[in-house]
Amino acid sequence: MLSQSDFWRNPEGAIKRAYKEMDDEILEDVAGSRGGSTAVTAILIDRKKLMVANVGDSRAILCGGDGVKQVTIDHEPNKEKQVIESRGGFVSKKPGNVPRVDGQLAMTRAFGDGKLKEHITSEPDVRIEIIEPNTVEFIILASDGLWKVMSNEEAFDEIREYDDAQEASQVLIKEALARGSRDDISCIVVAFGWS
Repeated sequence: MLSQSDFWRNPEGAIKRAYKEMDDEILEDVAGSRGGSTAVTAILIDRKKLMVANVGDSRAILCGGDGVKQVTIDHEPNKEKQVIESRGGFVSKKPGNVPRVDGQLAMTRAFGDGKLKEHITSEPDVRIEIIEPNTVEFIILASDGLWKVMSNEEAFDEIREYDDAQEASQVLIKEALARGSRDDISCIVVAFGWS
């Protein structure tokens, strides 16, 4: 179990250990070998340093006066093909489908998925963004059920006029459903509220 002092000594290492511990917990459960999940997390330190971590295709975008900035990487098989192959796996693509690790998983990083764990990892990418007051209005953290049917810019456009973060996240979920999303949709909007 990580302590607060672990985090302050080495924030990036603490986040990576927390993701590893979560993966271990999921894998201990029987369901961990049959399925998996992606994740995105964000921590704002002293109202200026934003740490964002992700595994898989759950994504975070910063939105504000300067537009939209994606601060996570979608861990797609084509992007990390060499890493998968170096672990003894392969990336394949059937016509009309997306590339998949060992012909099964459309992600190279995920929690769970025990049957593929030799070839995939749960280690997150961790990014640090310095936030200037009043330049970033909010951050959207969402699963691929949103991003498969909406671009980063479209998501920002849908909610740029909303002041209430919870209402904004509900608007995005409803819009993803209206656009026919068939994947899981998890969405959190965090308003920075600088004033």
